[in-house]
Amino acid sequence: MDKADIPFLNAAELSRLIRDKEVSPVEATEAYLDRIDDVDFRFNAYLTVCRGDALQAAREAEKAIARGGYLGPMHGVPVAVKDQMWSKGVRSTGGSRILADFVPEEDSTAVANLKRAGAVLLGKHNMTEFAITAFSHRFRIPHNPWNLDFSPGGSSSGSGAGTAAFLCATSVGEDTGGSLRRPSAWSGLVGMKPGWGRVSRYGVMPGVWSMDTLGPISRGVEDAAITLAAIAGYDPKDPYTWNTPVPDYAAALDGRIGGMKVGVISEEVHSEVADPEVLDAVVAATKVLGGLGASVEEVSIPLARHMTDISGLLIRVESAAYHHRSVRERLQDYGHDNQIGLLTGSIVPAQVYYKVQKLRTLLRDQILKALEEYDVLALPTSARTAPRIQESDLVITDKASAEQLPFMRTSAFNLASTPAVSVPCGFSTAGLPIGLQITGRPGAEETVLKVAHAYEQATPWHTMRPPHA
Repeated sequence: MDKADIPFLNAAELSRLIRDKEVSPVEATEAYLDRIDDVDFRFNAYLTVCRGDALQAAREAEKAIARGGYLGPMHGVPVAVKDQMWSKGVRSTGGSRILADFVPEEDSTAVANLKRAGAVLLGKHNMTEFAITAFSHRFRIPHNPWNLDFSPGGSSSGSGAGTAAFLCATSVGEDTGGSLRRPSAWSGLVGMKPGWGRVSRYGVMPGVWSMDTLGPISRGVEDAAITLAAIAGYDPKDPYTWNTPVPDYAAALDGRIGGMKVGVISEEVHSEVADPEVLDAVVAATKVLGGLGASVEEVSIPLARHMTDISGLLIRVESAAYHHRSVRERLQDYGHDNQIGLLTGSIVPAQVYYKVQKLRTLLRDQILKALEEYDVLALPTSARTAPRIQESDLVITDKASAEQLPFMRTSAFNLASTPAVSVPCGFSTAGLPIGLQITGRPGAEETVLKVAHAYEQATPWHTMRPPHA
């Protein structure tokens, strides 16, 4: 195989070639590093590239595999992670100039788990500042490989751009209100938010303690499954992780969903604010699931329409509490939209926060009640396709955020702590990707991935390549 073609393989395909010694980890790593050097100036996906460390890790993986020490599907596979995660000896900024020179002395558990699985860390992906804004970037603005004038989605924006542009085999991001699934939907990728507690958050710069979740952004469902398996598991450094075995997620991807029940959230597929092209694509996707043998019918979750209001206030208050000292001492070092958001969050009355927590509980109860009857629920990931990039964060704060927030349909499942995945389900007439979102019961990542994979394999969307990649 020509080395220049290696980056265009899915992670699972590359994994099998590495296992069979048809491609070496060094060849794969060099191919990705060369591609990053050649084209990342278009996308601004990376904040830091770990060339020397990556090549050393690739050489070690190659030697281990040659002597029969193959570790599993991620061994020798080049990956990248959102710069929200600590990486030992490597700058970890959280997307903020406040931490522009921060170099951790240890890895986050997710990064340590990737290394333990034999993955090769290419570098750290760009992101919005501290992952508590979906829009502004404090270094460089990432661009969407489907159209460079459009956003790849935040806050895991570099992971969306970098994975879609074939600058890593798979990636790990973080999701507080949709920051894995939104970039995946807008960038034509698969983004998996596991249930809260499935993946350790030790060494991850927090956005909102009660909703932050790490997970994969990948080019296919199988890639997401093997990436999630590598990072998941109990961690004594994070007492909120589940002390249960990690399933073999890839083994669940058998394409058989006959007899499963899919509930389509009626408030979301009949939304008056959603783009009709998005709704048509999502409804068509649910019909595909029906054609694969699943029972598909609509279900009402009345509070779903208020998910962004509930989530938005929680993000404002909890992030303001975490950043309170830096806000007092270094407010001007934050981006303009975060200045406004953190100051606003710091003055929200306690009774308002209390009421929103009650609304969160009611919404969670409605979702869990529906999941007693249905195996999964389906809805759009975003009610519109990617927006144009706004170069000024003043414009972002005053206009774009007010326009975009109602279209984000992901936060209900952070509020409910259920696993959810976004999988490509079509394109707008402008050529921008559309995402189908699937959620399941707490702990049912296997089911969610199984349904997403069955849909993916029955449709052509995952085979399409961005025109600018």
